[in-house]
Amino acid sequence: MIRAVIIEDSELAQIELENLLSKNRMIKLVGKASDAESGIKLIDTEIPDLVFLDIHLPDMNGFELLNEIRQSPKVIFTTAYDEYAVKSFDYNTIDYLLKPIKGARLEKAISKIVLEEKPVFSLDNSIFIKDSDRYYIAQLKDVELFHTEGNYTKVFFKDKRPLLHKPLSVIEERLDANFFFRVNRQDIISIRHIVHVEKWFKGKLKLRLKCGKEVEVSERKSVRLKEMLSF
Repeated sequence: MIRAVIIEDSELAQIELENLLSKNRMIKLVGKASDAESGIKLIDTEIPDLVFLDIHLPDMNGFELLNEIRQSPKVIFTTAYDEYAVKSFDYNTIDYLLKPIKGARLEKAISKIVLEEKPVFSLDNSIFIKDSDRYYIAQLKDVELFHTEGNYTKVFFKDKRPLLHKPLSVIEERLDANFFFRVNRQDIISIRHIVHVEKWFKGKLKLRLKCGKEVEVSERKSVRLKEMLSF
């Protein structure tokens, strides 16, 4: 399933594109915006795989919008003009659709998208983190905890606590399940960094990590963790 958003200032064009997309089972529309400012917030919140983006927006153009976002989604530009076609392909562009958009042309554009299965990181891998104007390289063997904070995930490694602009579900897909375990809705812990296990309420477990952080394991996950760590 490809999670997509539409950023388009014409309500009629939004409706027409949404109707066309509703016929494609590969696409799940997760949001719409009618100006660049709202579009940036939408992309940062939903973290879509694909953006249908009008080049001409009331507050900035589509290229300026893409320069402002933290994510790198695939882009299909939608516009009534063909003058920006060449420039558009500097922006992770899948296609450039001229309005009015035809169903067959839209399907051809969508068919170009191949969401490749991304490889799982091993403990020997390092991850790059950009937090505001600071940059970090964290070795996964040093990471003790990934903790959700709003639309961000706080990464605990050594004495650092930077924020990674990725949801926990996306991070979980890339981690080696032999070493990292999702203990509840907010936390993924490194099994290697558990220093204490305590029996908690209603069959739950409470863990303490090397960094001193205590994490509660949900009842269902507690059963799974016991099985995982037992002979």
